[in-house]
Amino acid sequence: MQATTPLRNTFDIRTKISTLWVVLLFNMAFADIVGFAYPGALAELMAIGTDGVSFGNADGIVITPEFLLIAAVFIEVAIVMIYLSRVLARKWNRVANVVAAVLTAVFILGGGSIKLHYIFFASIEIAALMMIIILVWRWPDEA
Repeated sequence: MQATTPLRNTFDIRTKISTLWVVLLFNMAFADIVGFAYPGALAELMAIGTDGVSFGNADGIVITPEFLLIAAVFIEVAIVMIYLSRVLARKWNRVANVVAAVLTAVFILGGGSIKLHYIFFASIEIAALMMIIILVWRWPDEA
C-alpha cells in the first residue's frame, strides 16, 4: 500500500496545480465579462481609432491587432499550463509553472485596471498564481 502513496501524492499535486490554472482562467474571463457591464466600457472598446486600425481603448490602453495578439499569447500560456501541469516531469513542471506564473502575473498587473471588480478578480488570480508557485516549490522528490 505504501508503494502507491508517492504516486498518489504526485497525482494530487498535479491535479491541484492544473485546477488552479483553470481557476485563474475563469477569473480572467469573468473579469473581462463583468468589465463589459461597466458603463461606457463597450462603447470605448467598439470605437474605431482615427488611424482606422485601432479599435478603441480599455482604461486608456489603445486596442490594436498587435495588442490583441500579445494578450492572446499571454492567455495561451495559462491555457497550455492546464495540460502541461499534468504531463511534465516534476523538474520541468516546476520550471514551466514558475515561469508561466511570473509571466501571467506580469500580464495581470500590467494590463490591469483600478476598477473595484478588476482589483477583486486580479487579487484572486494572483493568489492562485502564488498557490501554484508554493505547490511546485514544495513538491517532494518522486524518488
